[in-house]
Amino acid sequence: MGRARIRRERLLEHLTELRGLPLGGAPEPAFRERLRTQLLSGELPSEEPEAAEHPRRRAAHRRPLLSQLATVGLAAAMMVSSFATYQSVPGDTLYPLKRAAETTLVRLSSDDAERGERELDSAKTRAREVATLLGSSEDGPLVSKTLKDMEESTRSGISRLERAEPRSGKIKKFARDQKKVVGPMLTQLDDSQLAQAEGYLDYIDGLAAPH
Repeated sequence: MGRARIRRERLLEHLTELRGLPLGGAPEPAFRERLRTQLLSGELPSEEPEAAEHPRRRAAHRRPLLSQLATVGLAAAMMVSSFATYQSVPGDTLYPLKRAAETTLVRLSSDDAERGERELDSAKTRAREVATLLGSSEDGPLVSKTLKDMEESTRSGISRLERAEPRSGKIKKFARDQKKVVGPMLTQLDDSQLAQAEGYLDYIDGLAAPH
């Protein structure tokens, strides 16, 4: 397996774990330690005794070492910022980066089934974001937009899964889980938002029903 492919798979693994964090939560200690180990375990060149080396050879060794250390530092900084990105909600400065990362995950999926599941994961995330927004003072248009995005991700994900895995039990489970999150919101929505949410619940009710 090539190094580029290994890096790609590790990136996907980290993005998938990060997106699964609850809003306002923090990564598990085991995840942080594993990430730290991977960042610090780069193949840094070993140094030979300086006395046995020509000064130019020592300088040549130091340059790639400094370059790799800089790369490790940059990767660490990027992963730290990604923790904050994945806790963001609509309206936050980092939220567009969160959505861009989700889109990347979907596009890098290997087949329709995986892509559909990731789109349903996005729909779950939108539902949690709506719940968070309802407790803020700026919930109006952001709630409506997030509800719309939630429905679009749901319909796209369901369509892909139904093509790839007809009668998949994953669809029913998704519908049941979403009802538990969206249902309690209804009393906090205004009229237009309520119409959106009720239409969405009607749609997923049909998905959860036995065939």
